[in-house]
Amino acid sequence: MSALQSITSVRSTCPIPLRPAPAWQKKRTTLSGRIPLSHVVPAAPGGYRPKGYVGEVIPFEATAFREGHDLIGVQVRLTAPSGEQSLHRLQNTGTGLDRWRVLIAPLEQGVWTYQFESFGDDYATWQHAAHLKLAADVDVDVMREAGALVLERAVATGKHPAADKARLNAAIATLRSADADTTDALAVVDDAELAAVLFARPVMSLITVDTPRKLLVERQRAGVGSWYEFFPRSEGAKRLADGTIASGTFATAQRRLAEVAAMGFDVVYLPPIHPIGTINRKGPNNTLVAAEGDPGSPWAIGSAAGGHDAIHPDLGTLKDFRAFVSAARKEGIEIAIDLALQAAPDHPWVTEHPEWFTTLPDGTIAYAENPPKKYQDIYPINFDNDPEGIRAEVLRVVRHWIAQGVTIFRVDNPHTKPLQFWEWLIAEVLREDPDIVFLAEAFTRPAPLQALAAAGFQQSYTYFTWRNTKTELAEFLTGLATETADFLRPNLFVNTPDILTEYLQYGGRAAFAIRAIVAATAAPTWGVYAGYELFESVARPGAEENIDSEKYEYKLRDFAAAEAAGDSLAPLLRTLNAIRDVHPALEQLRSFTVHDSEDDAILVYSKHIDAALSPQGKADTIIVVVNVDPHSVRETMVHLDTSVFGIQPGEQFAVVDLLTGAEWTWGDHNYVRLDAFTQPAHILWVKR
Repeated sequence: MSALQSITSVRSTCPIPLRPAPAWQKKRTTLSGRIPLSHVVPAAPGGYRPKGYVGEVIPFEATAFREGHDLIGVQVRLTAPSGEQSLHRLQNTGTGLDRWRVLIAPLEQGVWTYQFESFGDDYATWQHAAHLKLAADVDVDVMREAGALVLERAVATGKHPAADKARLNAAIATLRSADADTTDALAVVDDAELAAVLFARPVMSLITVDTPRKLLVERQRAGVGSWYEFFPRSEGAKRLADGTIASGTFATAQRRLAEVAAMGFDVVYLPPIHPIGTINRKGPNNTLVAAEGDPGSPWAIGSAAGGHDAIHPDLGTLKDFRAFVSAARKEGIEIAIDLALQAAPDHPWVTEHPEWFTTLPDGTIAYAENPPKKYQDIYPINFDNDPEGIRAEVLRVVRHWIAQGVTIFRVDNPHTKPLQFWEWLIAEVLREDPDIVFLAEAFTRPAPLQALAAAGFQQSYTYFTWRNTKTELAEFLTGLATETADFLRPNLFVNTPDILTEYLQYGGRAAFAIRAIVAATAAPTWGVYAGYELFESVARPGAEENIDSEKYEYKLRDFAAAEAAGDSLAPLLRTLNAIRDVHPALEQLRSFTVHDSEDDAILVYSKHIDAALSPQGKADTIIVVVNVDPHSVRETMVHLDTSVFGIQPGEQFAVVDLLTGAEWTWGDHNYVRLDAFTQPAHILWVKR
């Protein structure tokens, strides 16, 4: 069985028959090899492993060159976690920068090894020289014999199939035949099938082998998903006759799961579900005084009812939570819970482990601050006082929730904790449970945000919510797809309980639709916080968050009534997730490409996957054209670089608008008119 028939752990644009790894001729005494290899990707900063997810199309690239004019080849040797090996030939990118590239989609979860190899491609070198010299009738006899010798070396390997060996021998006979003229010899030089044989099994010399490197490939949910956030205490909450509100429970929240699944979301994220402190409990809108019946902030974790391993009594019991997780799983939904490493003043940790907190000179414990915000109801943990004790307790808590069926943890403010703590915790958890996913709520500077991702977080919040113009979005999304894609996976949440941007405050309903369209199509993972579909856009004065924030009170919403009245974005969310489900191009991050438009508010980009890499065995291309100005109607010309999705410049092709069903014939240059109020975008599928 050939290697091409046996490879099951990868899809590749250029697999080649597996050959043994070359043996070192002698120990390398210089930093460079005979044919130097450098600037390889995938790569991650700080010595961390780069990562991908099952089915993700990953570019394997290297810079390689040699002196003079002889031609070279580059290949990458992959070893899957199962031990299966495969070999893939890189193509020169043609940029003149000596850059080589092949696209590979790993299909097996676990730690892979990849190793680049460069070599002199003796047949390609001869072919290039022979084409020039034979056509010019220069050194004809010498070139013919040189070619025959190279082909004899190819035959001598004995590893070619019979048909290929016959082709090689026939070429040798032609080159050495006294009856063959220059035209016959040129036919050998220009024989595309012969060249293909010797591309797959090249005649190599001066082989250079790079250092073996590691790649972590995680399950697909680590990189692809649609998230929906809701507070279980609000789902099923009801106002009583005396005006107070009775909390929802896991049992009432469970009823909403079918509706969330029907919108196409496959992850439900719950803010903290633990007991809430009573000391310094916050009232509505973060006021310092809570009235009777005010539930407080779920992030003020801990009370006499328990801490991080307990369920808030209003929500039910641990058994009720397990039933909720089980019901979600039946709907195809995974449950993510919050991991917020902080404590309310009455958390059991405060009395049992006061050394875990920072004591001020006046003897009080320091509460959390994020100027100008103050959180008197929360004590941050000091990770330097008893690092071993804190590590053991957090690991215990995480494993406790994994045992209840939790598979995803959204980590609150990880950038306010030591990086080495997260590196240790995630590695320790994944050692026993490699399917667990950690999302970093890292709204912070680029350096710590990226370091957290490299250290192990599978996903990260980003600055997406604050990138709104065409220029901002084009630059930002391109950076996510190119500069950090080897280690940082963005989760493009459109809003959070803490974030209601000016774009949403003043953009009207069009703004909500536009942001959802961009988030759902620009990255493989996106999310919304409940209330987004109801266009909740009134902010607390002077703040970038909703007034009457759900962080501090219950929210009574009637989603069904709003949709029945045509006053809901749910139909669009349903459509977006349905599009994502059937188009593998949208499961890819790295294929994002910005195209041109003549209007400063019309953003154009495409996502593409080659047929050889697609799980459907067919190429898939999506073109998104979106008016990012929610207050306008725009008309412009769109200019596409169709070569990035495999269509020749000047060629026309059919497209279907997946939002409306309309069909058009498009080409390199196309007119569009987008009304932000009625149709802010086209999501176009290229028909093949």
